[in-house]
Amino acid sequence: MRTKFAAPCLVIVLGSFACQSPPAAESAVAHGDALTTTLGDLSSIVRQGNAFVLSAGAHKVRVRFLQPDVFRLELAPGGTFSDPVAGKVLSRTDFGAVTASYSDAGAYYRIESNALVLRAYKKPLTFALYEKDNKTLVWKEQSGLAWDEQGTEQKLVRGSDEQFYGGGLRLGAWALRDQVVPIRVFNTWKEFDNASPAPFYMSTAGYGVVRNTWARGLYDFGSTVSTHHEEKRFDAVYFAGGSLKEVLDRYTDVTGKPFLAPMFGFEMGNADCWSTYNTDPEQGPVNRPGHLKTPDVLAYSKAARENDMPSGWFLPNDGYGCGYEDLAPTVASLHEKGFYTGLWTSTGLANVEWEVGTVGTRAIKTDVAWIGDGYEFAFKGVEQAVAGIEKNSDARRFIWTVDGWAGTQRNAVVWTGDTRGDWNDMRWHVPAITGAGLSALNYASGDVDGIYAGSPDTYSRDLQWKAFLPVLMSMSGWGAVNPETGYRDKQPWRFDEAHKAIHRKYLKLRERLLPYLYTMSRVAHETGVPSTRALVLEYPKDPKVRDNTTSQEFMAGDAFLVAPVTENATTRSGIYLPADTWIDYWTGAVRKGPVTVDNYPAPLDTLPLFVRAGSIVPMWPQKLHFREPSTGPFTFDIYPPAQGQRSSFTLYEDDGLSRQYIDGKFAKQRIVVDVSSNGGILVSLGASQGDYAGKPESRHYELTLHTASSATRVDMGGTPLTRHRSKAAYDAAPEGWYFDASDRGGLLSVKTPDLRLDTASTVSISRR
Repeated sequence: MRTKFAAPCLVIVLGSFACQSPPAAESAVAHGDALTTTLGDLSSIVRQGNAFVLSAGAHKVRVRFLQPDVFRLELAPGGTFSDPVAGKVLSRTDFGAVTASYSDAGAYYRIESNALVLRAYKKPLTFALYEKDNKTLVWKEQSGLAWDEQGTEQKLVRGSDEQFYGGGLRLGAWALRDQVVPIRVFNTWKEFDNASPAPFYMSTAGYGVVRNTWARGLYDFGSTVSTHHEEKRFDAVYFAGGSLKEVLDRYTDVTGKPFLAPMFGFEMGNADCWSTYNTDPEQGPVNRPGHLKTPDVLAYSKAARENDMPSGWFLPNDGYGCGYEDLAPTVASLHEKGFYTGLWTSTGLANVEWEVGTVGTRAIKTDVAWIGDGYEFAFKGVEQAVAGIEKNSDARRFIWTVDGWAGTQRNAVVWTGDTRGDWNDMRWHVPAITGAGLSALNYASGDVDGIYAGSPDTYSRDLQWKAFLPVLMSMSGWGAVNPETGYRDKQPWRFDEAHKAIHRKYLKLRERLLPYLYTMSRVAHETGVPSTRALVLEYPKDPKVRDNTTSQEFMAGDAFLVAPVTENATTRSGIYLPADTWIDYWTGAVRKGPVTVDNYPAPLDTLPLFVRAGSIVPMWPQKLHFREPSTGPFTFDIYPPAQGQRSSFTLYEDDGLSRQYIDGKFAKQRIVVDVSSNGGILVSLGASQGDYAGKPESRHYELTLHTASSATRVDMGGTPLTRHRSKAAYDAAPEGWYFDASDRGGLLSVKTPDLRLDTASTVSISRR
């Protein structure tokens, strides 16, 4: 519950108004109306320390290199520079000295580092960015920087096939060419609105740019690229000269790397109001059965475990007239069952010291009633929530916010707001969440089956693909017959047996995949490259994945290609597999890309899911939550590369909860798979490098290799392992190997003896 019962009607009215009749300032930009003042001729250029200051009469522009391929461009109308954002968006700008110079090239001044050249044309003062050769154009202004009391604007010449990405969590298509994108908060949560905007975009021309501002804006990626913000100053940082992944890396150097969530945050969460005995009737039902007081949540946690549904956390209140009682014993009881507890706040954080430091809550969800209409106010609210957790415990931040901005990736999960459980909303959620990653928002999600309406089938389909996101949550709210006749629970175990079986299947698979998903988010933490990836990040030279043709599919990390079914259908068409070898996760069928797959059989329990050849996927033994002791081997699910090729994966591990990883308390283990020219396979299990609290000294491994042919011999460090002639014998044995030709096109399974983690080991598979 996030809004009053009357809110849905208000949301619909406001959503329609916002989409069809934008404010005057936005309309002017969208229709190309010129701002009143534009930079004139260049009158002087001087060097001031590590900056270059260019004057056009009374107005000044400052250029500063932050890194050789990153620079900041500021406009000061009237000549006085200012920075009201004060390091909040640009969390780091000092990367040490950068060698840079300027020289007179006749029609322009050449301002350069050892990575690029920025041309400053003299008559009038306009800018163009080139690679270091000063011949390869990256971007060029169509006209000089312009401003008036309505804001500032930059206009660039658009390339003939140039494509654009970014803008934050935009609720719809992620390829932005010919789109007009509002960089503003709507809080109406409709298609093409922005839920958590970011004043950032990047281009296939090889650059990205973030505006250092709290002011809302509008980006028009039409025949002329126009970016406008409603403030009388221009302050932007440009990241140039690399791939889209490199741009995201540089962007997050400056605005902050995505945070690393605690392990429980990767498990499914469940939010609702479990304290209705005295709620305001206008904000929710009074005396709702099963939700009278906060401890009633314990019955739901018990049901989750009894239904064999992996899950990791509860939010037992929602803030809108729903507080809590007996919080301390409730948190303790949830923890005993393997759950962590968060609190939803709409009124602030007055009790956070006690809630976190004494009671042990570990997550906070902000909302519009507290953080307002976004921008700086919401950003500060999220920072307060982060401090509430990290100043009162050794735990990591785990904050959910509905109104993010550039820089929010270092602090919080963003989600799509109060959406509906229907096929249409599900359809636009796929590109919305995928596109958020193109602004480095690694943790983006939406309520499973929305908060309004919904059905068993839409719930199952929505849960399937969201199980491959870094985070997911169910939010009980206004179900299919609500709010007129009460609430409908939306936890995954509160359905009929057929649908529960589907939910159990995907939640169990997700739980086993947590070492993989966790590692992918560590990659995001180090590089800014998200776990949920548009195909253009992995295949940037493929023209078919540059636009929205593939907006209904995504990569989950570097192994899985996920193609959600977002309509009431039992087949899926238009699945594009880029140039690679792809293995159907369910059947083992092999497809060579590039190819478009039509009429893929996808009954309700089947999510179209493919694995890229060469992938190595770490998997836990089956658990209900991450703190549950392991009872089986640690698995590496291996999809070998082609003959003569090598692939690798570096597993990341830490204690999963504390901030000690920031001080280097973590471990990495590199696994390498080599396939010889005759088909033999060597799996090298590198030593685990590093240490953290609770790290085991040794472990058993199971290697599951997807291969159509069996082996003649399997050796562990030169010693042959026992070949088992039946699956039952293999399952019962502590070690050995078994080949099953009927399992997904062929599966060779190898169980190792207990191996020390500080020592490298090898498994050799001979074909003859």
